[in-house]
Amino acid sequence: MTDPFASDPLDYEEAAPSAPVRQAPWLDSLNESQRAAVEALDGPVLVLAGAGTGKTRVLTTRLAQIIHTNRARPYQILSVTFTNRAAREMRERVADLIGPATEGLWLGTFHALGVRILRRHAELVGLKSNFTILDTDDQVRLLKQLMEAEQIDEKRWPARVLSGIIQRWKDRGLTPAKVPKADGGEFANGRAIDLYRQYQERLATLNATDFGDLLLHCLTLFTDNADVLADYQRLFRYILVDEYQDANVAQYLWLRLLAQGHRNLCCVGDDDQSIYGWRGAEVGNILRFEQDFPGATVVRLERNYRSTPHILAAASGLIAHNEGRLGKTLWTDMNEGEKLIVRGVWDGEEEARYVGEEIESLHRKKHRLDQIAVLVRAGFQTREFEDRLMTLGIPYRVIGGPRFYEREEIRDSLAYLRLIHQPDDDLAFERIINKPARGVGKTTLQALHGLARIEGCSLFTAGVRIVETDELGTAAKRKLSAVLEDFRRWGQLAGGVPHTELAATVLDESGYTEMWLTSKKPEAQGKLENLKELLPAMAEFANLEGFLEHVSLVMENTEAAGEDMVNLMTLHSAKGLEFETVFLPGWEEELFPHQRAIDESGAAGLEEERRLAYVGITRARKRVRITHAASRRVYNQWRSAIPSRFIDELPPECVEVTTDSGLYGSARNDGLSESRGGFTFGGVSTKTEGGPGWRRYQAHGKGQKYIESTAYTVTGEDSGFTVGERCFHQKFGMGAVREVDGDKLTIAFDNAGEKRVVAAFVTRP
Repeated sequence: MTDPFASDPLDYEEAAPSAPVRQAPWLDSLNESQRAAVEALDGPVLVLAGAGTGKTRVLTTRLAQIIHTNRARPYQILSVTFTNRAAREMRERVADLIGPATEGLWLGTFHALGVRILRRHAELVGLKSNFTILDTDDQVRLLKQLMEAEQIDEKRWPARVLSGIIQRWKDRGLTPAKVPKADGGEFANGRAIDLYRQYQERLATLNATDFGDLLLHCLTLFTDNADVLADYQRLFRYILVDEYQDANVAQYLWLRLLAQGHRNLCCVGDDDQSIYGWRGAEVGNILRFEQDFPGATVVRLERNYRSTPHILAAASGLIAHNEGRLGKTLWTDMNEGEKLIVRGVWDGEEEARYVGEEIESLHRKKHRLDQIAVLVRAGFQTREFEDRLMTLGIPYRVIGGPRFYEREEIRDSLAYLRLIHQPDDDLAFERIINKPARGVGKTTLQALHGLARIEGCSLFTAGVRIVETDELGTAAKRKLSAVLEDFRRWGQLAGGVPHTELAATVLDESGYTEMWLTSKKPEAQGKLENLKELLPAMAEFANLEGFLEHVSLVMENTEAAGEDMVNLMTLHSAKGLEFETVFLPGWEEELFPHQRAIDESGAAGLEEERRLAYVGITRARKRVRITHAASRRVYNQWRSAIPSRFIDELPPECVEVTTDSGLYGSARNDGLSESRGGFTFGGVSTKTEGGPGWRRYQAHGKGQKYIESTAYTVTGEDSGFTVGERCFHQKFGMGAVREVDGDKLTIAFDNAGEKRVVAAFVTRP
């Protein structure tokens, strides 16, 4: 590969004549806007590329045009992408246009280009050129060592959380010295900044970086070494950036420094598809481009080659409600196509049934399954669709994550239930005997394995026997005995209560749910939502045995059926993909837009959720099916729901409204319907007045925060106990009721302290 610094980079200043050679053949195939974007080669250019408008084609053709016209040689072009896949695709497309003339091109992700620069100048930032790049696990391990040396309780202040905090600072371009003291937060009682400083010092000692450093060190390199920055500014005659709306602050600063030389910066992006704010993306980067680069040319790519007019009009009408956007209107010369169908259903089960029937119908008409996608807002939603597709025998794949029953938290829960159902299940025993951590360590497990081999019995049976001997120390024997007693009690309970109640009790009393409730890992909330979804899945079966048998069959149904499969994924995972038919379930307030996004980010969070809806709609080429449910069963309890505000924002002329027969009354195509189920589309039903759904709707209508949030809450039947009443629990002993929440009681026990328990285990003395 050509080395751009084989000689003085100043030599390259006159190395690239600007006179065009001949008319490029690829220009004739571009539409007017695309050609304008390709030929605007001088000065800063912002290409606002709507969904399906040929963004990648413009980028690759522009890059080829620069080389073809001799404005720059490949090594004088910096082309930045966000994924390695996008970089490979761009390199292949450019090579198809102009052949092998791309040798030496600076093309890759921010991190790949950052490390290429950093290795050349490592000594200037305190490293050697052969520095190591640590992965996430190594980063966390290093932070644990630092925290241990500082005597910080890692259980209370997890190192993984600190790693996330540090990476967010790096995404903002902040070294330890630049982090405002006010940003120190509560982690380790305000010691996060000092730990960040120690972490960076330790990395330097190890001659190592993490991924955040690859750009952070480049920023330090450029700001502290004006001559180095000047070399790169002279070298890069042209800079091209893909997906600019997803750039974080550090990436933005890196680009801005390099572009100050020739100012031939072309950023391609779509402000309406900025959906990664939660991981540092700043939509403001693209919104202020013209302020950052005065005199910039702005080209809008609005002709869509993917979707029908109804789909584009619906997406454009929805996103027009966002204030933080530069504005564009997608259009196409395709036939009008089908209207978007918005269907109201009674519950999540009916929603999955409707989607399954529609997929079956399409497949009978020779519609390929791999051109069908079900896009959900939250991962836990896939469970009902997985079960329905399994029942129908329709092959599917989950993109961006494991299938529902393959997820860690579901496997753990199933292991508890398997062990109760079949105590000789050694694999289940080993999986959960110390999860959550309860002091049953490797030594104890080794002793159990030894006894099991000698006696020819299961690990559970070995445990029952070993606690009656002196093989284990007093503490280990006590901890193992407590676990075995729990399983003995749960086993007795299994014959007398519904299997869903058994599962709820086990997850509660084992401490497994509490483990994720107190976890500060970013994925904890999603795992809790999946745990809550497990009980409705179990409720569809008559008993525990039937459910476990069903799961075994699900796990056996791998992707052996071939490549033609329905795609299940979250909306975030769907960005950049396209399908003939897209199903968008769960368009209800609190689920979509997600209440957490609004609570954490307010209006900005709502606008990002709306952009996510826009992305979902524009994944479809021919048809879109949106569904919303009147009620959802969450954690085996029912909650009412109201339609997402995004449904009301869809242009009525692009939408056809349907409902289950006889459920909602007369659905009309203007988006309004009467309700018989405490639920409406585009209006308020007096049937719901006084209920929680009504109060949420009233608060929303007045622009206030929801008065009451019933999403993902659990209430059960009345326990029959009253506050202050004395009672007895078979595990915790005597106590007094402090709080009653359906069939859950908070009790102040005389000896065990305050506990939250299931009323079924409590008796009156």
